Amino acid sequence: MFLHTHPYEPYNLEGATKLIVGTLPPPRFTTGALNDKDVDFCYGSSNGQLWPILDKIFDLGLVYENTHRAIEQRKHFLLSRKIGVCDIVASSERTKIDASDLGMQNVQLRDIFGYLEAYPNVDTLLFTGGNSKNGPEYFFRRKAKEKNVPLHILSNEVPRIHSFIWAGRTIKTVSLTAPSGAANRAVGSLALYKKMKSENPKFTTIDFRVLQYTPFF
Repeated sequence: MFLHTHPYEPYNLEGATKLIVGTLPPPRFTTGALNDKDVDFCYGSSNGQLWPILDKIFDLGLVYENTHRAIEQRKHFLLSRKIGVCDIVASSERTKIDASDLGMQNVQLRDIFGYLEAYPNVDTLLFTGGNSKNGPEYFFRRKAKEKNVPLHILSNEVPRIHSFIWAGRTIKTVSLTAPSGAANRAVGSLALYKKMKSENPKFTTIDFRVLQYTPFF
């Protein structure tokens, strides 16, 4: 059994109004066996799509390489935009060493409600995935149930939006389509994506996410 621990502490919670909330990076980030195009930072996997999406939205000119420069580019962006990262999973066990959320067992969660109480400027949680099993919203709902915190639907269209009250304020959650290659099939099956693709054959699943993510970032 492989113990998959999160290699990064939450980032920029002090200055953040929005938090990106995911689960765990691929196991190679835990073992330190990164490849040349990985970035040793949150969402830095060369297979991941969050940074390419944000790069397109904000024209960041990011480099995708295992260097200090790449890390600093991403940190600068998050600091300048008052965005933090607080993945909800601290660790899990795996029988098969891969990045599948479904493969996580004996999951240990971070105290996200404790962070929200400690950092009162945070008003939005951006989940990198919906309520499918072992996704960030799924685990957040588990913690909310433990705290007897109800979620109120603001929009039931993808990306689904909810709100809840905690520490004397209203906080919004947005369940974005996951920025992973595994989610591309789900994107490809959406009627809206099919319509846009038929109108523009060059339209991609990343382009679709850029349109979805832009209003919330």
